[in-house]
Amino acid sequence: MSTVRMIFDEDNPQVKDVYQDIRDSRNTKYIGNFWRYLAFDPLLLKNVWNDVKNLMVKETQIDKKTKEMIYMAVSITNNCSYCTHSHTASAKKLGMTLEEHSEFLSIVGLAAKTNQIVNGLQVPIDEVFDEDAK
Repeated sequence: MSTVRMIFDEDNPQVKDVYQDIRDSRNTKYIGNFWRYLAFDPLLLKNVWNDVKNLMVKETQIDKKTKEMIYMAVSITNNCSYCTHSHTASAKKLGMTLEEHSEFLSIVGLAAKTNQIVNGLQVPIDEVFDEDAK
């Protein structure tokens, strides 16, 4: 159940333009529900799409599969089922193997475990990790 209604191409010319840019940039006909619901505010849709396009779609310093796996880790941590599914599917399309997925999940689980322990103990930062202390 959503808090806003789904928006389709015909509802708004600005939305239609962003949807077409998504299709063209990703070489697909598919527009996911995230975009269709985000389109309740065309400016928000445009701004979020531009951020996604510039970091996730375009070639950058980090390869696309690694970026998708980073997005998966953050989505798991933030308990976002939609993004976890979406970015896992993207990482698989980019060649993430079952073995990589398994290792990735082990790393995410280990990081969550050690983060909780460190937070619980309130361990002070080592001076060698503090750029200002160098």
